[in-house]
Amino acid sequence: MFEIIYFSLMKVAIIGGGAAGFFAAFSAKEHHPNAEVSIFEKTDKLLSKVKISGGGRCNVTHACYQVNSLSKYYPRGAKPLKKAFDQFQPKDTIAWFSKRGVVLKTEADGRMFPISDDSQTIIDCFLHEARIQKVSIFKKNGVRQLIKENRGYTLCVQDSEYFFDKVIIATGGSPKIEGFQWLKNMGHSIVPPLPSLFTFNMPTEPIRELMGLVVKGATVRIQGTKLEYKGPVLMTHWGMSGPAILKLSAWGARQLHEKNYQFQIQINWLSIKSEADVHEILKTIIDQHPKKKISNTNPFGLPNRMWMYQLHKVQIDANGLWLDLSKKHKNKLINALLNDVYTVSGKTTFKEEFVTCGGVSLSEISFKTMESQICKDLYFAGEVLDVDGITGGFNFQAAWTTGFIAGKLESLSE
Repeated sequence: MFEIIYFSLMKVAIIGGGAAGFFAAFSAKEHHPNAEVSIFEKTDKLLSKVKISGGGRCNVTHACYQVNSLSKYYPRGAKPLKKAFDQFQPKDTIAWFSKRGVVLKTEADGRMFPISDDSQTIIDCFLHEARIQKVSIFKKNGVRQLIKENRGYTLCVQDSEYFFDKVIIATGGSPKIEGFQWLKNMGHSIVPPLPSLFTFNMPTEPIRELMGLVVKGATVRIQGTKLEYKGPVLMTHWGMSGPAILKLSAWGARQLHEKNYQFQIQINWLSIKSEADVHEILKTIIDQHPKKKISNTNPFGLPNRMWMYQLHKVQIDANGLWLDLSKKHKNKLINALLNDVYTVSGKTTFKEEFVTCGGVSLSEISFKTMESQICKDLYFAGEVLDVDGITGGFNFQAAWTTGFIAGKLESLSE
């Protein structure tokens, strides 16, 4: 007589068809090859943020390979992510894509993109991998409710119900706290969501006339705070953007919300700290080129339109000669270059590409496994957590890392 033994396959549901969701699915199949893995996406679009990120090029990760340094790029979640990066960091991301024929390139500022400069390369890679790994994908299948059973979960999807042994939540951020209500119903605490990456609106500032101009090495400080960042600043028709502004908005997300996005910024366009050094540069230019027009001799390497704008702002005749520059005007120019103040009245967020701070409280998640400490066999990955990075590929790296760990489906309680 033979004993018949029945093997039941582990069924895994992943809620969310974005970056973290797909990566969690791949990890689940890698660590549990026999598992049935299904992705549920409420819209008819998969990997929508991947498609538009980095101007359509997809900023996959950042060339920062020291875990201590890497974690410092996250205004929220730095400490727990440090532990997570020990399991999966940018080197692992590069290797994962390389193994699947996607080579990444590193730009001067550390951002990494596919050599194709096309986000579709990443999407095609993921969809191909999903087919190979036999990951089931259900679009237009939003989860209405998640019910905890004695073992596993029942997913209420549209008009159907499915049972799964383990569930990974990778639904991304939500601009409104109502978007997290179903997770609150599961017993999780939610940190109220707020915009994290946004541009500064300056409706009363004439500098908007310089739309499209970039000053590469400016230092921007938010008055009344300790927030300061050095980097490129882009003039727009609504105010200012660029890496320095976006990074400031991330670090100051909650402080700026408390100010109702009404504040002043102080810009050092030269990023030279000493006024004496600027005085010396001007003295040299006056001594060497006394009879040259001020407009034609820009000693600081600023874009010409910005140089002309600053001269006009402090009422210096651009056609005047350096030898005729008065001490009063010289001091005004130095102050405008080093301590230029602008009034911010509001923000502009990127519609589909928005990043939020807030989400599921990190105190309720084990970053060793990404399992909920409230509900066994429930895991989290990506921006649904109160984790966010500055611009530069850091948010995607957090998605790959947390997705990879969640997909292991390990439990500290076992």
